[in-house]
Amino acid sequence: MCGFLGLAGLPGQDVSPELYEGLIALQHRGQDAAGILSFDGMFHLRKQNGMVRDIFRSRDMQRLRGNLAIGHVRYPTVGVGAEEDAQPFYMNFPFGIGMAHNGNLTNWVDLKSKQFPLDNIPLESSCDVEAILYAFAQGLQRTIGSEPLAQRIGEAVAAAFRRAKGAYSVCGILSEGVMFGFRDPTGIKPCILGKRVEEAGTSWAIASESVAFDVLGYERVRDLKNGEAVIIQPGKEPIFLQVAESLHTPCVFELVYFARPDSFLDKVSVYKTRRRFGEALAEQWAASGAPKADVVIPIPDSARDAALSMAEALNLPYREGFTKNRYVGRTFIMPNQEERQRSIRRKLNPIPLEFEGKNVLLVDDSIVRGNTSRKIIEVARKAGAAKVYFASTSPPLTSPCPYGIDMATEKDFVARGKTIEQVRDDIGADHLVYLELDRLVSCGKAGNSEINEFCTGCFTGKYPTEDAKEHLEALSEERASARN
Repeated sequence: MCGFLGLAGLPGQDVSPELYEGLIALQHRGQDAAGILSFDGMFHLRKQNGMVRDIFRSRDMQRLRGNLAIGHVRYPTVGVGAEEDAQPFYMNFPFGIGMAHNGNLTNWVDLKSKQFPLDNIPLESSCDVEAILYAFAQGLQRTIGSEPLAQRIGEAVAAAFRRAKGAYSVCGILSEGVMFGFRDPTGIKPCILGKRVEEAGTSWAIASESVAFDVLGYERVRDLKNGEAVIIQPGKEPIFLQVAESLHTPCVFELVYFARPDSFLDKVSVYKTRRRFGEALAEQWAASGAPKADVVIPIPDSARDAALSMAEALNLPYREGFTKNRYVGRTFIMPNQEERQRSIRRKLNPIPLEFEGKNVLLVDDSIVRGNTSRKIIEVARKAGAAKVYFASTSPPLTSPCPYGIDMATEKDFVARGKTIEQVRDDIGADHLVYLELDRLVSCGKAGNSEINEFCTGCFTGKYPTEDAKEHLEALSEERASARN
């Protein structure tokens, strides 16, 4: 999981200051590094480890000139997370190409250690977008002299699809003064087109989440289809190319946790979907004969919407029982287990008045390793709760994700190989309910009837791409090495 944003403004504009604001809106998608690459006849790059607000200064904005620019916030899932892994990446020969992505290549280890060395291309980073960049460039090179532009870019995207396996969406710049984007053949990772109409003309944007458009005054045009590319030349209408065909299976965990509630992904409102999660969870809670709580309390922030609708459906009071420290990052994407453990208690502080003597129902979006849930339940008891019940708006997570979500290895999942009762005892809850998978998927599909399937591999161990399981072991080793 990462975040990207590309802007194609009108000739003579400098779009990097706006891009900076858009990256702030996407900061929740990655907190390890950020970068902006602009183009005004030359590429200008600024990237570094750290948060967006800490990296860019006025002098950077003055240097990052051009009406074309792409930006990125990183959440690393492979490699060592070194500064050279920060995106965007670019090359000047044989073509000028800049690129940023969100996702993960399941054959990254093979590409880096075997395939590209056979082409005498030494990859210099631990970031898999470098492999997509070179595969795209190789495809573009085969089209030298051919026209039109759409055909050349279509060939380059097809070449990237042939070599780069997994789940990813991409935005990029060609030195011909063109912005482009594409989404992998299964469409697991989101990629959205936006526009802003002004008197002087229309500006265009490509993003991994629609909330970036809202803060810049852009309107959503549409999501890219799986296997589709878009080409944007400033001042002209976009060109769409369907490069590959496959079953569209967007990631359901985007709706559960990653995306901001004010975003739309594949036409689905994240906010409304999370409200539906809460309603479905309330039905399941009541039907299971679960004990009656005195109050419903969310684990901020991504469980708030579900907890509110669950409380309404169960006719229970909804209370904010935890105050969140806004200056502690998302513990889920902390780089290692030790850092996650230290951050959990610093992140959430209880309001004892909402716990003392009450049977509280805590609602969270998921339970991964169990550390966060266990610690929060402990905090609730110390704050005076008589009983602590727990509800998860997603099913038990039991399988690693090969597509760019560094959840855990198989042995790390608290629910793997255990009954719900065993997980309940492990995290210290008095009662535990997980939202059933069928209910979860139905809530997502209710937002867009055109979606036939979601990627639910983290719950089922069944993945949309054929080579996912084959490469999970290599990816697990890579991630373990990075943590160490």
